[in-house]
Amino acid sequence: MSTLKEKAGRMTNYRWVICSMLFFATTVNYLDRQVLSLTWPKFIGPEFGWTNDDYGNITGWFSILYAVCMLFAGRFVDWLDTKKGFLWAIGIWSFGACIHAFCGIATSGIVTGEWIFSFAGARDVLTKIDGGSLVVTTSVTLFIIARFVLALGEAGNFPAAIKATAEYFPKKDRAFSTSIFNSGATIGAMVAPACILYIAEAWGWEASFIIIGLLGFIWMGFWVFLYKKPETNPRVNAAERDYIQQDRVTDNTSGDGAEKKLSFLRCFRYKQTWAFAVGKFMTDGIWWFYLFWMPKYLQTVFHLEGTQQVLPLTVLYTIVMISIFGGWLPSYFVDKKKMNPYDGRMKAMLIFAFFPLIALLAQPLGAYSYWLPVVIIGIAAAAHQAWSANIFSTVGDMFPKTAIATITGIGGMAGGIGSFLIQKSAGKLFDYSARVDLAFFNFRGEAAGYFIIFVICAFAYLIGWLVMKSLVPQYKPITDL
Repeated sequence: MSTLKEKAGRMTNYRWVICSMLFFATTVNYLDRQVLSLTWPKFIGPEFGWTNDDYGNITGWFSILYAVCMLFAGRFVDWLDTKKGFLWAIGIWSFGACIHAFCGIATSGIVTGEWIFSFAGARDVLTKIDGGSLVVTTSVTLFIIARFVLALGEAGNFPAAIKATAEYFPKKDRAFSTSIFNSGATIGAMVAPACILYIAEAWGWEASFIIIGLLGFIWMGFWVFLYKKPETNPRVNAAERDYIQQDRVTDNTSGDGAEKKLSFLRCFRYKQTWAFAVGKFMTDGIWWFYLFWMPKYLQTVFHLEGTQQVLPLTVLYTIVMISIFGGWLPSYFVDKKKMNPYDGRMKAMLIFAFFPLIALLAQPLGAYSYWLPVVIIGIAAAAHQAWSANIFSTVGDMFPKTAIATITGIGGMAGGIGSFLIQKSAGKLFDYSARVDLAFFNFRGEAAGYFIIFVICAFAYLIGWLVMKSLVPQYKPITDL
């Protein structure tokens, strides 16, 4: 690095401006996802008569739609390129977030045949009519449609962000930069309860979707002016450009320096693709379970509702912030232990895979105080985010930049499928547990159902790591293009 400074003067640090933009995009992404999970237990669910299974259907379909969209979003970003791809993604998901607010108006209009174009008026109509299953079915269908638009846009966030990271950071720094922007997921989840629940209390649940959804459009205004590739960005000097491109001698490039393309179908020929996909399939659903079901868990097991959940959820996601150090650990293994990036990342991921086992204690210790499971789940979720930052970075270790968004999309699809299975199963399990008063390890009813899911959450990472390691036991970048 000193050589680079001597060659072109003091190195600029514009790559961290780009990392900041990715952080804010991910924060908005997770704020938009959280609105439904925070508002349904107290506001939306009672208004439409939803059960756990109904909510599980909505979150499950969001997951599977997100999975399908991820498969194509990555390819779309690679085709359209980073700047335009990100603009399209956040524009679509912000629009999708806003239209959730109109599901109540549409439900009352469809059920009664009389359209009242005001949120308060629609709520008043729904409380007076005896729509029964028709209200439930109509509202669930409309929310699934809104979630589809949200999923279509949100699917582009991580492929575009990982691609931007690969364009602006050398391999040895990608896990750390990824952990920084990926912490936006935690920040979004952390600030969401305070923002969303108070907005819903003051102006109705519809206002929460609209106000949070508008943040994405503001971000787009900054992205248009701030993002250019480092090769053409006047804010990046020669020293920083050389630092960013220090891996080019090992990248998959043609003789003229242009990176070779990797066809979509050919991606599936490589074990590296399947290793990444399996790791995402086994673990993405765990994070989404924590994200989508913790408000209901606090309500069901500990009888905390609405703004009573703000402090526990804020503490939980504040603990998750320690995951930012998850990106530093593989850099330590590479710089100090002289390991290659992949081996350093896999060693770090193995360490992180043991921490979710603490989730086994969440329910038993909850008998003493709800703060104990809050802290425990926070630690388990932090381990997930540290794992996530590193599994994303394995794509850049193995694949050329032209294929990174595509491979990220394939892995995202696998993660979405895994999330669909756990969301759908959780909703049915919780309703079944309450209906039959299920007994499991001294827990009864819905509490027993939550303990079963926590057991799955505890072991998923170790299983995922073992499969990944068996598929790609050693560092093996794709070179046969």
